[in-house]
Amino acid sequence: KPYVTDTVYYLNQAIKDGTMTIIMGELMEKIHPEAAYFTLSCGERCGYFFFDFHDSSELPALLEPLFRQLSADISITPAMNQQDLEKGFASLQNLKF
Repeated sequence: KPYVTDTVYYLNQAIKDGTMTIIMGELMEKIHPEAAYFTLSCGERCGYFFFDFHDSSELPALLEPLFRQLSADISITPAMNQQDLEKGFASLQNLKF
């Protein structure tokens, strides 16, 4: 018996009925990603979106449609650009190690 998750079912439905294009378009309009890549992870469809957000309170409005419409499994990993890293290192100057 093949293993099919709820996520796969909802993604397949969204692709079949055309709502996947709408959902991704709305997401792209909201986050204005610097880059977006679509691939596989552990044998399932996966997308990586690199975007700037200033407050974690923005995340529920961005992510809830993906949970509700696609039953999406989402991981968020904060990252820094070089300017952010330099600013972070500068803030360490007052710390005693």
